Amino acid sequence: MTEKHGAWKVFGERTIYDNRWVRLGLVDVEAPNGERWDYHVVSLDRIAIALIVDDQDRALMLWRYRFPTDQWGYELLGGLVEHGEEPAVTASREAVEESGWRPVGEPEHLLSFEPLPGQVRAPVDVYLWREAEQVGEPTETEEVGRVEWVPLSRVPKLARQRKILGAGALVPLMYYIASRDV
Repeated sequence: MTEKHGAWKVFGERTIYDNRWVRLGLVDVEAPNGERWDYHVVSLDRIAIALIVDDQDRALMLWRYRFPTDQWGYELLGGLVEHGEEPAVTASREAVEESGWRPVGEPEHLLSFEPLPGQVRAPVDVYLWREAEQVGEPTETEEVGRVEWVPLSRVPKLARQRKILGAGALVPLMYYIASRDV
């Protein structure tokens, strides 16, 4: 069986809505069963995430509110990759802006993933640092929250309690925890 077996055929795409943060398209597709229709696809810009883990086995996180889901919870630091910017540079810059902590040393590319591949294009790149220095207070006024060093041992329980917000935090944290025992 080849990778193409079961692949959908794409005949074209037209944009319904487009701005800096989100694009909605209708994609003319044919499923493997021969059915053909317009499929809604949401496209988001690339996101870069900083996972900063210290020598006490804690991750630097932001406790904040997200209104679309009406939830408080923990997130990793990160944001949209600016045009022409390398994702690792974005992750580091966003960490400083959102927390006041600057990652130290060369980043390790931890993983890349698509959080909702069924209908959303949203590439996420995660970079790992094992040291950071506090350089001031957060400067990103939109990303208001409480900066905390969260013990990694608490992550599974926080995940069960739905206190880790989104795949951008949950996937990297769980991947990191699982992969260090390999």
